[in-house]
Amino acid sequence: MVTVDRVATPRARARTDTENSALIEIPHRSMVDRLLLKVPSRPRTLATPPNGSDTVAVRGDAGLPYMGRTFHYMRWGPAEMLDKYRRFGPVNINSSMGMDRVFAAGPEALDEVLGRRRRDFGQGWDYFIGPFFRRGLLLLEFDEHMFHRRIMQQAFTRERLEAHLAELTPVVRSSIGHWVPEGQGASSIVQLFPAIKELALDIAGETFMAVEVGAQRKNLTDAFVSCTHAGLAIVRHSVPGGKWRAGLRGRKVLEDYFTAMLPEKRRSESSDFFSGLCHARAEDGSVFSDADVVNHMIFLIMAAHDTTTTTATAVAYYLGKHPEWQQKVREEVLGLDLDNQSPTIADLDSLRTLDLVMKESLRLMPPVPGMVRRAVRDTEILGHYIPAGTPVDLGYQVNHLLEELWTDPEVFDPLRFSEERREDKSHRLAWMPFGAGSHKCIGMHFGTFEVKTIISALVRDYEWSFPENYRMPWGFTTIPFPRDDAPMRLRRLR
Repeated sequence: MVTVDRVATPRARARTDTENSALIEIPHRSMVDRLLLKVPSRPRTLATPPNGSDTVAVRGDAGLPYMGRTFHYMRWGPAEMLDKYRRFGPVNINSSMGMDRVFAAGPEALDEVLGRRRRDFGQGWDYFIGPFFRRGLLLLEFDEHMFHRRIMQQAFTRERLEAHLAELTPVVRSSIGHWVPEGQGASSIVQLFPAIKELALDIAGETFMAVEVGAQRKNLTDAFVSCTHAGLAIVRHSVPGGKWRAGLRGRKVLEDYFTAMLPEKRRSESSDFFSGLCHARAEDGSVFSDADVVNHMIFLIMAAHDTTTTTATAVAYYLGKHPEWQQKVREEVLGLDLDNQSPTIADLDSLRTLDLVMKESLRLMPPVPGMVRRAVRDTEILGHYIPAGTPVDLGYQVNHLLEELWTDPEVFDPLRFSEERREDKSHRLAWMPFGAGSHKCIGMHFGTFEVKTIISALVRDYEWSFPENYRMPWGFTTIPFPRDDAPMRLRRLR
């Protein structure tokens, strides 16, 4: 029988029940947790290295038949990834959906894939989102990816971002202003996650398309949700009532919506991203085809909508749990005195305290906690043999939680990003919520400005809190989300 190599790395020390303990250590309290912990280990070897190779085989726990450890990840997220890293090392088996995959984590393993051997690995997202976001920027690779990226960057210039900010702020303030009845001191329980999700769609309609989403909101929201949920569908066939079929239908809704808008956007010279993609040109004068514009729009809207929702939710959660940081951010925002005007990029850049809080929130809960690659040729990762065609899951959130890179990684501590400490410099891949390498998020600056605008509007008008014993019950069936929608008490300040 194959034996599983286990690493001599000591288990992390026992921790008290903090707001982040479930991100670091697998919980044992609920019946679901205890049942998953009883799943027996199934040792497996990925592939035998070729004769004469000095590499070793990738080994690990195959988990349940067919499903592997999918249910474990969906329940525990980063704690499951960190547990695999501690038990089996930075390169191990990650079986799921009847497929043997490789899990790589830790700064050195990721540096192999994203740095030293990057041409050995193409994108690996097709399996999850290819049918729903086909030919989006994330799904292109190598020279084609760089060609499209260079053209697309013209839609993300500083001039366009400044124009988007001017349009973004009124949308945010208007939407947030309706979360609680008018009158100083008025309060209400708000379901934070769906409220921000709806706001993010309004923002997407205004800044990406320069249109009122209006009556289309529910159809578009349902279409986005269907597409993002379908990537983890167990049944990957178009059967009635299945997530896969719903995802394909959602894709068609989005495709029809953007295709109908194309002629007007080709004629328009407005500053929104949609028009920017229609008019962006390569060095030889070529432009994106209609199909390329639609594909990129569908992917960009999905990426901006979901990642913004998770990030803003995480930031608001930590500010609600740490009122001293909430007050510091509020004082900083009010110091800009922007009641009657929209902030500029320079204004948002000056919000240093909010920047620290946002970076720490992204460390603890990045909206996309990993990346997927595929070996395009026989290669290796840290001396482990990786056959051509093998999917490789890069669990970079593990890097965010390693004690060798961060002081007390389970603690919410924004000052770790201060100039005096800069713990994110402990390794160039210690902190990478926007990815790394050639596929680094093209919209990272816009996304940062969007979240800062949302949080700035919140602290201007409200103070908020969560019960002291409340712990965000993060779910990981798709992009991280609170399973209870994060009920939060808001109180008007003015």
